[in-house]
Amino acid sequence: MKHEWRKHEKEIYLPKKEPKLVEIPNFNYFVISGEGNPNDDDFADRVQALYALSYAVKMSYKSDSVPDGYYEYTVYPLEGVWDLIDPSKGIVDKSNLKYDIMIRQPDFLTLELAEQFKVLVLKKKKLSLVEEVTFKTHTEGLCVQMLHLGSYDDEPASFDKMELFAKENNLQRVSKIHREIYLTDPRKTAPEKLKTVLRFQANSL
Repeated sequence: MKHEWRKHEKEIYLPKKEPKLVEIPNFNYFVISGEGNPNDDDFADRVQALYALSYAVKMSYKSDSVPDGYYEYTVYPLEGVWDLIDPSKGIVDKSNLKYDIMIRQPDFLTLELAEQFKVLVLKKKKLSLVEEVTFKTHTEGLCVQMLHLGSYDDEPASFDKMELFAKENNLQRVSKIHREIYLTDPRKTAPEKLKTVLRFQANSL
């Protein structure tokens, strides 16, 4: 049976448009870091490297050496963990952003296999940024999340709702670092129809 995250992991990837408390397990990702405006070509090139690796893993069932434990699955959506280079400048200046962007990987992928796929993709695709991709486990734990509908520039209003929810439930936001999960492609979707999961870690007061 094919594992489809939209069907089998709705609580994590398809939340409602109101804040909710969730417990996020540890997951493995292909990750690449960067700085600056996400509208620049450098960001797009990093995304391309992640997808090249992720689809190489997905399509490996067609190869001569299928990974042990391989199962059919849908490639997970792009995610980003965002922070500021200089906290005093805020988020208005997009060149002040720093990020880890990532795509979650299936459970059968190991560090050793991940390195093998990097060598394979570098040879076939000639994408030099693949060398910067790492295979990491991310731990989030207790989080507040919600679905944001609309432009990325309008996200602060959703974060205000999330922080109010946290306060009303005797929680506090751990830091201004947050995660975004992109359910729609901004190249093909009108800004007002963009769907983005917003999430930040929280602690009990």
